Amino acid sequence: MLQLSNSVKYYWYNGAADMRKSFDALCGIVNQHMQLNILQGGVYIFVNKKRNQIKLLTWEGDGLAIYYKRLEKGVYELPIISPNKQSASIDVVQLQLILQGIVLSSVKTKKRFSLHQKTA
Repeated sequence: MLQLSNSVKYYWYNGAADMRKSFDALCGIVNQHMQLNILQGGVYIFVNKKRNQIKLLTWEGDGLAIYYKRLEKGVYELPIISPNKQSASIDVVQLQLILQGIVLSSVKTKKRFSLHQKTA
């Protein structure tokens, strides 16, 4: 079962994916285009050209799982990724906002402590 968590890494494929692709073909995109290994964990996110369908692919330890959603109205927002990059990491909050249809640029976040912040 797919659960969105801060402890998982999320990788966005920066391209239009053919939603007819299933496990093997999506794993091929992860390996060849994203240059990542599906068996090392994480959730790999694919959106179609019309941006009304999304697939999340993950390795669950004993097999692959796909979460697939098609919007009846509206489109998914894309995170800002450099056009020359094949993929990018996004955080769980961004993914949740995208799935809920919230415009990322309209979200304002308050400063919070993070172990990964640089101190001056």
